Amino acid sequence: MHPKSWSCAYRRDRGFTLIELMVVLLIIGVLASLIVPNVLNRADDAKVTAARTDVANLMQALKLYKLDNQRYPSAQQGLQALVSKPSTDPVPSNWKGYLDQLPNDPWGQAYVYLNPGIKGEVDVMSYGADGQSGGEGNNADIGSWQR
Repeated sequence: MHPKSWSCAYRRDRGFTLIELMVVLLIIGVLASLIVPNVLNRADDAKVTAARTDVANLMQALKLYKLDNQRYPSAQQGLQALVSKPSTDPVPSNWKGYLDQLPNDPWGQAYVYLNPGIKGEVDVMSYGADGQSGGEGNNADIGSWQR
């Protein structure tokens, strides 16, 4: 056997050393520690953006309801008046159906409807990730009065 062919065969069978594997795992760990927190924050940001979009869409549907019926749904009728015609007073005279279904906020809670509103004529809001009024960051309220 030729010495050159013997060394090539030996190198092929050798594989990786423990040190080489540890270096690769260390590099993967460092990259993961830099990337994972950014990805997790993006998911939270996406939920806040989705809630703002839902609130804007609900407010648009409420404005159409008012345009057709000269008033917003009562507090008792709530946002459900956008999906099915209310049977409680004041019964809308020109109801047309404004949404196919009511969305829940990205955290699985129903949107809150206030008539009269605190910040406007009517308010639509999500209480955020914690499901409670107030809070900061992901727990902050997301309302129709915010732009």
